[in-house]
Amino acid sequence: MPVITEIEDLRKIYERRVPRMFYDYAETGSWSEQTFRDNSSDFDLIRLRQRVAVDMTNRSTASRMIGQDVAMPVALAPVGLTGMQCADGEIKAARAAEKFGVPFTLSTLSICSIEDVAEHTTKPFWFQVYTLKDDDFMRRLFDRARDAGCSAMVITLDLQVQGQRHKDLKNGLSAPPKLTVKSVANMMTKVQWGLGMLGTKRRFFGNVVGHAKGVTDPASLSSWTAEAFDHALDWDRVRELIRMWGGKVILKGILDAEDAKMAADAGADAIVVSNHGGRQLDGALSSIRMLPPIMDAVGDKIEVHLDSGIRSGQDVLKALALGAKGTMIGRAFVYGLGAMGEAGVTRALEVIHKELDTTMALCGERNVADLGRHNLLVPEDFTGRWA
Repeated sequence: MPVITEIEDLRKIYERRVPRMFYDYAETGSWSEQTFRDNSSDFDLIRLRQRVAVDMTNRSTASRMIGQDVAMPVALAPVGLTGMQCADGEIKAARAAEKFGVPFTLSTLSICSIEDVAEHTTKPFWFQVYTLKDDDFMRRLFDRARDAGCSAMVITLDLQVQGQRHKDLKNGLSAPPKLTVKSVANMMTKVQWGLGMLGTKRRFFGNVVGHAKGVTDPASLSSWTAEAFDHALDWDRVRELIRMWGGKVILKGILDAEDAKMAADAGADAIVVSNHGGRQLDGALSSIRMLPPIMDAVGDKIEVHLDSGIRSGQDVLKALALGAKGTMIGRAFVYGLGAMGEAGVTRALEVIHKELDTTMALCGERNVADLGRHNLLVPEDFTGRWA
């Protein structure tokens, strides 16, 4: 195994081993990708306060997210097409997360189905849904998640209308991939990936094909997707979906203090401050910039997590010190998965954990629960002066 010291090492291997259309899918933002870039670079604006002569023994990164014990306050975010990054990718990522002691979130648009992941894991995982118009499909999806023992529902609110991702359109992104001269030529250079895909039967969207009305193949899936998302979504509909599930709910895609208040009032257990990894509204502020005003608005009313831009344990620490109770990583674990399968996801988690633990110690803290604004040096205008 190559020496992996940071998430960027995994990204470089991932780029070499995975077909271009799926690499670009992970590394794409919408439009000019300004928000995609800011999500990561804005973390660099925050500095850490070094403290010395502090007892650093018996450190702990253990925490709780929505009442669930976790080895560190990091969950694997829902990522569509994960099973195209590596054969049976969702199963491998879920197993790595379970062994490490952090939550895994399965996307509705996963390649492996809810049942596939449940069959290959022993602990409950989280399930993510979009706000779709088809109530019959949604109810059956919720029933399948209950039968699989899913412990929380993550409802994505920021995908009523899909942002345009130029690379995905130019690559003709699909699952399974469309066989063009360009795509075949590229896939022929990805031997390990190709052998893995030949060895699995899971190449379609397992939660949708054969489950949604009229969706029996990739062509009918495209038509269904174009019509399925609920453009009329409002907070009454969000409350209806929360009632429909009846268990713990995390609302993902909150990037405004007023929306955070509405989410708390709707009865969610937690929110995820997120701009969909910069894949929706380009030009929106980064998640980490929006975390402080959202914490000011709802920090004592609802559990707040942060997603988008996290590439290190130091990023995790900065989010926690600004008030978040948990974080989600998407691209960071996908890099590991595409690079080295389940072992790569484990390595990504190990890297982030080590960075979090070491940085916490050098900041003079022994427990993640004690992290706070006192551990940071934040620019006075970090949240901006926007008219």
